[in-house]
Amino acid sequence: MAPESVRGSVASCSAHPSPRPAQIVNPRVRPSLPEHRRQKIGRSHGRRDRRCVAVSAVAAKPAEKGKRKKGKKGEEGEAEEGISPDVARELYYDMYLGREFEEMCAQMYYRGKMFGFVHLYSGQEAVSSGAIRLLRPDDYVCSTYRDHVHALSKGVPAREVMAELFGKQTGVCRGQGGSMHMFSRKHNFLGGFAFIGEGIPVGLGAAFQTKYRREALQDESADQVTLSFFGDGTCNNGQFYECLNMAGLYKLPHIFVVENNKWAIGMYHNRATGPSFGDTVPNIYKKGEPFGMPGIHVDGMDIVKVREAVSKAVARARAGDGPTLIECETYRFRGHSLADPDELRTQEEKERYAKRDPIPAFRKYVLDNKILTEADLKDIEKQVVECVEDSVQFAEASPKPEKGQLLENVFADPRGFGTAPDGGYRYEQAGFTSGTAQVS
Repeated sequence: MAPESVRGSVASCSAHPSPRPAQIVNPRVRPSLPEHRRQKIGRSHGRRDRRCVAVSAVAAKPAEKGKRKKGKKGEEGEAEEGISPDVARELYYDMYLGREFEEMCAQMYYRGKMFGFVHLYSGQEAVSSGAIRLLRPDDYVCSTYRDHVHALSKGVPAREVMAELFGKQTGVCRGQGGSMHMFSRKHNFLGGFAFIGEGIPVGLGAAFQTKYRREALQDESADQVTLSFFGDGTCNNGQFYECLNMAGLYKLPHIFVVENNKWAIGMYHNRATGPSFGDTVPNIYKKGEPFGMPGIHVDGMDIVKVREAVSKAVARARAGDGPTLIECETYRFRGHSLADPDELRTQEEKERYAKRDPIPAFRKYVLDNKILTEADLKDIEKQVVECVEDSVQFAEASPKPEKGQLLENVFADPRGFGTAPDGGYRYEQAGFTSGTAQVS
């Protein structure tokens, strides 16, 4: 079965010079910010508050066939694929924010501001922005350990995400989740998960309760959709197939989004997954059909294609027609994590994908189609840079968690395992938190 075709391509655009071009960075090298950026971050936190521009998650109505308009030369207008100026601004802002935020995370990690493993999303922004920005605020998203940008796309403020990475009390999880466990009930962001595949059943549970409320409880407002993101390596785990079966069986409003970046840590995709029947290479999207759902293959470096593919799946799920499996072929521009020297991927492969950077490609797309102007894009880029710098300053100035948080949200009685010989709690002892940098 041939991949379902998706209209509207930006992948064919040649790379456009960008303030943040694609970079394949050796994590062992610790690059520094430009001098003017370092000075800004080092300034007093008492300066004028620059919060991020609020961009609500709104599902845009697809343009109808035969009614797509193309803007006149020199004017903003509707491109043939139905990307309006407002939508273009939203998408470019979201993608550019994801890239700038992750690159800043690398800088802060190498300066010792973050701890543990940090997995960056640079290069895959077209998937997050193209998919999540289609959703309503009450829709659900489940992520992976590479979750910072998914959280940003779902509306979690950059300040709260950065503070969480710094382990501060103002973080989205009060400093207790860290890089791999972002969670926000307010934004229906159901979490990042350190173990691969663990988020899919959680996402399926959200989809099941939506279906149950609508059919068993006759709640007509229950038409939420759930997106679960995971990588190509996860598709060899049991939870993936179990959830495909349950989603297909009950026709759940669940969309499986595979971010196939070709590498499961250091294992190349074609070495870990057998080829599909009749093919010479594995095609993950074909795994949906045996479970009664359509499979779509899409260029994950092309935000227009991703957006249209996910739009169809969202409409299908909301209409009660069940799940969809979408395979987005993409690429990460850094190693598996910031601790990975990234020595297994060839330089030729890295350079080939760097030329397909989704951000300059979309930039060229909106300029060529007269959707936005160069001034519009520069203004967005300026807003994003200020937003990211503000998030760092906010995180730096935020208080550390209190020791008492260690015993919050614990279901077992901590006295059963956390007491000292004198009967007191161990966390109350001097030196209990030595080595834990972020606990006061």
